[in-house]
Amino acid sequence: MAHIYIYSPSGAVRDKAAFKRGVTRLQTLGHEVELDADALSSFTRFAGDDATRVNAIHRAAASGADVALISRGGYGLTRILPQIKYKTVAKAIAKGTQFVGLSDFTAFQNALLAQTGAVSWAGPALGEDFGAEQPDDIMEACFDDMVSGQGEGAGWHFSTRCAEALAKRRSGVWAQDAVLWGGNLAVLVSLLGTPYFPNIQGGVLFLEDVGEHPYRIERMLTQLLHAGVLAKQKAVVLGQFTNFKLTPHDKGFKLQTVVDGLRSQLKVPVLTDLPFGHVATKLCLPVGQKVSLVVEDRDALLLWAHEGH
Repeated sequence: MAHIYIYSPSGAVRDKAAFKRGVTRLQTLGHEVELDADALSSFTRFAGDDATRVNAIHRAAASGADVALISRGGYGLTRILPQIKYKTVAKAIAKGTQFVGLSDFTAFQNALLAQTGAVSWAGPALGEDFGAEQPDDIMEACFDDMVSGQGEGAGWHFSTRCAEALAKRRSGVWAQDAVLWGGNLAVLVSLLGTPYFPNIQGGVLFLEDVGEHPYRIERMLTQLLHAGVLAKQKAVVLGQFTNFKLTPHDKGFKLQTVVDGLRSQLKVPVLTDLPFGHVATKLCLPVGQKVSLVVEDRDALLLWAHEGH
């Protein structure tokens, strides 16, 4: 099937059992798995010191693998963005290596896009996804489509609440030749004002997060709004926002409050329920690729061309 290179550009791998399960699962699926020399390194909270992790990224680029897959997210990539050789990574991508990950990996993906325009994939991580006790069927199918180059798009069904909010818009093509970009909201916002934040006009921006209370999500979305980022897009697509806890102090302030508030301030359509984030069922999304967004009733579809098409 595919040659998959596993490396650790962010947090140290603490769950060794999940790491081993992930490797075994990929091998069971028929893939050849190669482990970076420092995949299990540890330096305080990181998978090795900054230089170690930069070198791991460059080894992944030099590996000739079909897929360079992160072991996990966490934190650490924003620290090392100036040291990464983006042109080297882009050349590896041009030769066929797909860089895949999520969460903290958002920093790398958007820096790569801002610096070179190269496409990477928002998708699974080794431990969190392939190392789960029961890996998700849809996640694996989407990963397989990405690896084989057969994937041409991703669709999802959104809620009645979302459909009602978008009811005034006609079904059809809502965006065409629009750059798909985004990822983890907190990590993306941390790049604002730096050379690693892509300047995308007329794009489709997708966002997700984990462990962030709705008021914090609103604060970050408001920063993107005030920076003029959201109004420049063709659409904003919200994925899964998970693992937060509401408190009595909120008095009814919840995630839907944030979504409604955002819609009231934007002419751009805000879609919800994208199956992407820190959840088992996740799509593979090409960050930096031009896509079309098609909406029909309560169904949304992101379409992109194969390589070479």
